[in-house]
Amino acid sequence: MGTPDFAVPALKRLIKEHEVVCVYTREPKVAGRGNKLSKTPVHLVAEQSGIEVRTPKTLRSLEEQQKFAALKADVAVVAAYGLILPLPVLQAYPLGCLNIHASLLPRWRGAAPIQRCIEAGDKQGGVTIMQVAEGLDTGDMLHKGVINISETMTGGELHDAMAELGAELIADVLADVQKYPPQAQDDSLSCYAPKIDKNECKIDFTMPVVDLYNKIRAFSPYPGMFFEYGGERFKILAAIKTENKGAAGEILCSNNKLIIAANDGSLQITEIQRQGKRAMSVEELLRGYSFITGTRLA
Repeated sequence: MGTPDFAVPALKRLIKEHEVVCVYTREPKVAGRGNKLSKTPVHLVAEQSGIEVRTPKTLRSLEEQQKFAALKADVAVVAAYGLILPLPVLQAYPLGCLNIHASLLPRWRGAAPIQRCIEAGDKQGGVTIMQVAEGLDTGDMLHKGVINISETMTGGELHDAMAELGAELIADVLADVQKYPPQAQDDSLSCYAPKIDKNECKIDFTMPVVDLYNKIRAFSPYPGMFFEYGGERFKILAAIKTENKGAAGEILCSNNKLIIAANDGSLQITEIQRQGKRAMSVEELLRGYSFITGTRLA
């Protein structure tokens, strides 16, 4: 039961090592210029492997719950599925529903644990295999794996590392379930990782430079932090902290480098994406576009 790219490595591993009787994913959405239906990454992998795919809008109906139970599987594996699993679904199979959660529980619970841990400056992230319960990521923990977060790691890089790690960990658990007894979470150690709001993505240059740098890394490449200049949006995908001083939001250098002041330092932008264009290095952008030094970005 999964939807985005994050779930694909786990599905591929399960197909190799077990009998996957069915895949549940979100329904196709209209996308692109031709308004064609776009299937989820998990949907495409399942189809390529000849596995039945189901895309219910909800699992709350008795009919869907009966169809789910009728599969008579041993376990359901969940990875960023996107639908709430009601109690009859959680109790349908002998081993219940096991979730590949992108956090070292109980640290981050909620929709965006990958981005929130980088934004908070965490030095470690990881994946927890947990028993799905009715609460929000509150179920018992079975297995964990740690990923060290470097000073330059982005949300996209951590996402990819966690996806691969999640596949390894769920394979471990299903190979020998008895080896991983459930452990209760300490709720007092938990933080909530809310879904990313688009309003968060406009850069506030009055923030401390460390916090701003972490947020840029966390939201790169998606959804991306941006500033507005000349009536356009520019996404910052990578930057370096510098000690140059200036008024918050002031463009300090715009010749062969783009340096913008923050609250207590500045950022040298290294990778950028102009509105409607592809991502590129700042050096490449500045060959055909210029910023006026001294301008203050709101």
